[in-house]
Amino acid sequence: MSEPEGPAPLAGRRALVTGAAGGIGAACVAHLLAQGAHVIALDRDLVGLKSLDGPPDRLDRLTCDLADLDGLVALPRDVDILVNNAGIQHIAPVQDFPPDRFDQILAIMLQAPFRLIRQVLPHMYDRGWGRIVNVSSVHGLRASEFKAAYVAAKHGLEGLSKVVAIEAGAHGVTSNCVNPAYVRTPLVEGQVADQAASHGISEDEVLERIMLEPVVVKRLVEPREVADLVGFLCGPSATSVTGSSYVMDGGWTAR
Repeated sequence: MSEPEGPAPLAGRRALVTGAAGGIGAACVAHLLAQGAHVIALDRDLVGLKSLDGPPDRLDRLTCDLADLDGLVALPRDVDILVNNAGIQHIAPVQDFPPDRFDQILAIMLQAPFRLIRQVLPHMYDRGWGRIVNVSSVHGLRASEFKAAYVAAKHGLEGLSKVVAIEAGAHGVTSNCVNPAYVRTPLVEGQVADQAASHGISEDEVLERIMLEPVVVKRLVEPREVADLVGFLCGPSATSVTGSSYVMDGGWTAR
């Protein structure tokens, strides 16, 4: 299928965004709606989903716990754009990391994206067009202490995204990662308290000495900035962009 032109480049496309009730996910929903797409917003947070604003005929809200991997078969498969954004975090040294929490994080952040990609690819292949954007992290490229599950999941997501890019390129489907540093989201705000407890320092010191210490641009990334990059990867200028990891980390990985 050819790329739509004009002010609504994603008109006629159906997008599925996970973790859509807030933060990066909500910003992606707003951006894709503004580009003309029909968006299916997916999250386990019904209250957050209800707070999303959009045209009733182009915004669907679905509640789902991605940790219930067997339940994912009931989700829509006729989507042209998949944004794997949902994520959770747990902070603990490896020797104290609860195995069930490790399994849950990998289920939500690696196994669920795999299953969703697997389900939507046949539709994308039939259409000859598709966009898969995996919201990874600088932690998909670098490691930090106390984040064994998160770092492992994001590194795995990077590899999965590249395999999909290689397999799907001939079918008009692209697959890319977006790799922000710390973003101003509820997930990051929750991490501040956890990091303070793990390191024995104040929450203000967590931002200054840990989260922003490795970056050159000393501020948190805003959700809309990530959404803008996701939108670019779904748009007509990114047809030949695939298998890539787009870093927006304030210079973290430049060191």
